[in-house]
Amino acid sequence: MPKEPECGDRNCPFHGTLSVRGQVIEGTVVSAKAKNTVIVLREYYHYVPKYRRYERRRSRIPAHCPPCLDVKEGDRVRIAECRPISKTVSFVVIEKLEGGRGAA
Repeated sequence: MPKEPECGDRNCPFHGTLSVRGQVIEGTVVSAKAKNTVIVLREYYHYVPKYRRYERRRSRIPAHCPPCLDVKEGDRVRIAECRPISKTVSFVVIEKLEGGRGAA
């Protein structure tokens, strides 16, 4: 729960009516240029059976960022799945984690 007062955003999971369900993912914010939207980079390992090894993969997930959370590029965040907010956005930022900045 953010310490900020009411943000007035109806797509805020804390002050609005947006409910979260499904996946909860941690990642790093790589872009915060759009209004109320951030791009979160998620890095993970994928097993390749033929070579019996793991390969590194990454995905960029657009997420809605409520105004009550002060999120900038380089921050580590936790995002949760929600109903589709727009054509590409189906996640919302729920928490800003410690230990961000510069890890991208």
